[in-house]
Amino acid sequence: MSETNTSQDHTEFHRLWWHSRRGMLELDVLLLPFLEEAYRDLSAEDQARYRKLLSCEDTDMFEWFMQRSKPEDPDLRHIVDMILNRVQPD
Repeated sequence: MSETNTSQDHTEFHRLWWHSRRGMLELDVLLLPFLEEAYRDLSAEDQARYRKLLSCEDTDMFEWFMQRSKPEDPDLRHIVDMILNRVQPD
């Protein structure tokens, strides 16, 4: 991997880290560890789903992660379930 790609990857990860910081502690404690510990190992499709999740409103994400509702979008439902399964394994 070239130095430029490494630098771009680092910049992209840093950007995602800042976007993963939300206005609610309840979201931060789910999203930041997931990003730091699991994101790099995800498939390209799941990474895209995570980026899509970050475009959602905090209030919607809070409802999903507190399991009060589920996202209608199947991609969002998949990544929300993936994050929840990391903290609440069966």
